Amino acid sequence: MGQMNAFQIYKLLPKTNCKECGEATCMAFAVALLKQAKKIEDCPPLADAKYEDNVKKLHEIFDPLGEVHKSGLTLDEDLCTGCGNCVTVCPAQISHDPKIASGVAPQEDSNDLIFRVEDGKVKILNLDICRRVTPPVMACDVCEHYCMSKAIKIIGT
Repeated sequence: MGQMNAFQIYKLLPKTNCKECGEATCMAFAVALLKQAKKIEDCPPLADAKYEDNVKKLHEIFDPLGEVHKSGLTLDEDLCTGCGNCVTVCPAQISHDPKIASGVAPQEDSNDLIFRVEDGKVKILNLDICRRVTPPVMACDVCEHYCMSKAIKIIGT
């Protein structure tokens, strides 16, 4: 499906704006689904048999994701080549250790690092310091943009 957005999810919803899910509109519910603030089952009209195909598509989208961090960042280690682009371009990491931007590996284990290459794969260490989470929150997607193997995806943008 590529980059998911609320409108793509909205197209699979009943579009009744019934508010039974607790949201004001179906579009608001689509956004809440992307942020994982709501579950597919929170929309009572989707239980109707006429939406069966749409529910199946929604589960195909969301079930493989499991629990996604509030940053929306996901990493598919099977796709990761360990190139380290995400390590060297991450603004949060560079602000902690400017040498990282020149390709120098982080020299310490630290809670101030989001990514590290270990055993030929990128490992996520601490997404809580991501610019997508820490104030002032930004719609940063630098790591996703520079991930040539498409192993990093940001869900809910």
